Amino acid sequence: CRVVPCRVPAGRAGVVEVQPSVTAVLGQDVVLPCRYRAQEQEQVVQVTWLKRGPEGTRARLAVLDRQHGEHVQEPYAGRVLRRAPGGELEDGAIVLR
Repeated sequence: CRVVPCRVPAGRAGVVEVQPSVTAVLGQDVVLPCRYRAQEQEQVVQVTWLKRGPEGTRARLAVLDRQHGEHVQEPYAGRVLRRAPGGELEDGAIVLR
């Protein structure tokens, strides 16, 4: 996932925490965690989930935006859900069905 913080003081930024790998079982939901540990006075405004394909290509799965809400790309509609709907974007985890 890619997290976009706003109001970042010069020279300071928080940390994006993701799992290096996640194991999924075919036919079961899987949680893809993504948490941003913000520094003082930071605020996350957008989280973007990308799928890495063959030869390094990337496809956008979903965008979680503080102002514009959530948008899931058509091929993934109904299969990608936000784990904590309505919560702060510091927890940008999604559920993949």
